Amino acid sequence: MKVLNLRCSNGHGFEGWFGSDDEFMAHNGGGLLQCPLCADSVITRLPSAPRLNLSGAQAPSASQPAATPAAGQADVGPQAADPQAMWLKAVRHVLAHTEDVGERFAEEARRIHYGEAPQRGIRGRVDREQREALLEEGIEVIALPLPRALDGPLQ
Repeated sequence: MKVLNLRCSNGHGFEGWFGSDDEFMAHNGGGLLQCPLCADSVITRLPSAPRLNLSGAQAPSASQPAATPAAGQADVGPQAADPQAMWLKAVRHVLAHTEDVGERFAEEARRIHYGEAPQRGIRGRVDREQREALLEEGIEVIALPLPRALDGPLQ
């Protein structure tokens, strides 16, 4: 199994797992490979070095102390330093805590707003005109553009 570092034309970095270089080329050339953040299909492979343990040196163990920030510096974890990971975490939270009503979003949002349906978080699809009409009626909506890659189940 080959784990490749990839990047879309918008600069989003991600990993791809492939059985071989030929499999990567087939997926990439066939348009089957998309950025998980923006669904861009222009993907490039980044250079990466394999991890080889030739010197007998061992990888750091859990018993070795972790590096601490210097005095006056904040401890910023990897989650806080990676906006892509934070965005994906927020999207996953929204998807997990809302009901997908699909193309019926405008209709269902109105039913909830006017008390004809129970209050709950919903998500779905509307065009610009429908979204503007909802806002004019005083119905709060937030546009959250999701790439096609997130239409299916999240892994």
